[in-house]
Amino acid sequence: MSSTKQSVTVIGLGPMGQAMAGAFLDRGYDVTVWNRTPSRADALVARGAVLAPNAEGALASNELVILSLTDYDAMYATLGPAASALAGRTLVNLSSDTPEKARAAARWATERGAVQLTGGVTVPPSGIGKAESSTFYSGPRQAFEQHRPALEVITGRTDHRGEDPGLAALMYQIGMVMFWTSMLSYWQAISLADANGLTAADVLPHAVETANSLPGFFSFYAERIDADRHTGDVDRLAMGMASVEHVLHTNADAGVDTTLPTAVVDLFRRGMDAGHAAESFSTLVGVMKKAEA
Repeated sequence: MSSTKQSVTVIGLGPMGQAMAGAFLDRGYDVTVWNRTPSRADALVARGAVLAPNAEGALASNELVILSLTDYDAMYATLGPAASALAGRTLVNLSSDTPEKARAAARWATERGAVQLTGGVTVPPSGIGKAESSTFYSGPRQAFEQHRPALEVITGRTDHRGEDPGLAALMYQIGMVMFWTSMLSYWQAISLADANGLTAADVLPHAVETANSLPGFFSFYAERIDADRHTGDVDRLAMGMASVEHVLHTNADAGVDTTLPTAVVDLFRRGMDAGHAAESFSTLVGVMKKAEA
């Protein structure tokens, strides 16, 4: 195992893994890499990285190991056969998956003598290595503090959320809930625009202005939601119900897919059926906390 403090192994060389390995090379780290498809390492090797012959060799090369894999199933498939080399390693698992799977993987690593730090990177590959980019981490604080300088190579901002290895995955998934749903709403808007002879460029300024207004709403409602205060002094669910039905009908009239607006209408209707018509539409938080039977 390398004794230098500036050495790291990166396992998984998709676009994110390649960006991370490249960032470490830029900072002068000795970088060992491994990927199931060795050719993905070619550009990194040309820059000075060392391609390990197998996953076991990659683990044996350094104490600090960055995992950038599709999910935790891929982690088990990759590290399982090399489990004998896990003892003494710190695994910074930046693979996307659920909080429960992150907790199970941390236990799996501990049973094999390794430590897992769960990570949730909040930027795409283009944001890796930048001071303004951020990553959530959770797991043993001691391991986080020990390797903070290396973690700050990946993203300049690091946010340790606690000892529970599932918390970083939770924060990441919260962001993904908002990202994917928001982007789908944008695709819906573009589809509606197209059906009416407008291009994405035509509606872009309005879309950006609408998106930029959202942080104000987030802040306004957060305090009320935490206080469980959903008074209809500013808005009412019944008023929102009429609006979302108008959205649904406009899309239906245009002949575009209505899956997304229908789901929104269904949520509002559940709130109405529960007797919340005169309350704020923030009362839907309570509706969404309970899975529909």
